[in-house]
Amino acid sequence: MKLQQAQRSQVKLRIGLSGPSGYGKTMSALLLAFGITQDWRKIAVIDTENNSASLYSHLGDFNVLSLDEPYSPQRYVEAIKTCENANMEVIIVDSISHEWSGKGGCLEMHEKLGGRFQDWAKITPYHNSFVDALLQSKSHVITSTRRKVDYSLDRDMSGKTKVMKLGTKEITREGFEYELTVNFELINDNHLVKASKDRTGLFMDKPEFIINQATGKKLKAWCTEGVSLEKVKKEIASCHNLAGLKHIYDKYPSLHKEIYPLIIERKKLIDNSNSQVIEENKVEHPKN
Repeated sequence: MKLQQAQRSQVKLRIGLSGPSGYGKTMSALLLAFGITQDWRKIAVIDTENNSASLYSHLGDFNVLSLDEPYSPQRYVEAIKTCENANMEVIIVDSISHEWSGKGGCLEMHEKLGGRFQDWAKITPYHNSFVDALLQSKSHVITSTRRKVDYSLDRDMSGKTKVMKLGTKEITREGFEYELTVNFELINDNHLVKASKDRTGLFMDKPEFIINQATGKKLKAWCTEGVSLEKVKKEIASCHNLAGLKHIYDKYPSLHKEIYPLIIERKKLIDNSNSQVIEENKVEHPKN
């Protein structure tokens, strides 16, 4: 065990937007994305909402990948990879609710297996692979999620059963919100939002506001503070001895997951280089 000083590394944003239909999720996502990139051509929308993103084509030349049913986790993952391979800086997934409750989504897949509790053991890995694709993407990711009214059945003092409105609930697997950098909830059709989860500290417990490009710029400034992964990659590439590699690895504990494969690859190159030098010395200075 070893205590290390906490470090802030530069990160990719994982932003959530949730709200009922008509509250402005798509428009808000596009404005956020442009605030982050300042380049419409570097934005891709994975559109499951009947080409609704195209209604905002007047904003700029962003890219659209239309995703029709079946809305399986595997098809979402494939769409995300397609956007990454096209070097998109921001990927908007509008919306992720279909992956959970749409035609061919997780709930339908579970039902087709029999709908038993034990059947989730077969479905959960597919859903987890979808979540991992979002969280591990090399692009900034913005997801939109539909919300529905949540009810409960309660008994009053007389013993009668009453339907109680609890508010609204996101249509996706419970707990997804906790994976995000920021989760914005649209609270009315005037497009006002509040932060229900905020790791940045920029929006939590602040008055409701309307998302615009400036919101994206604030988030971009926040995520580019700290240690640059690209800078660390260059350090690894220019290192020529094993002691130096160990020093780099120990110096950046917050980036261990990202740099470990690079460290191992560089170590192999250094080992091969050292072996070649040894062999060359044997040829030049053979034993008598």
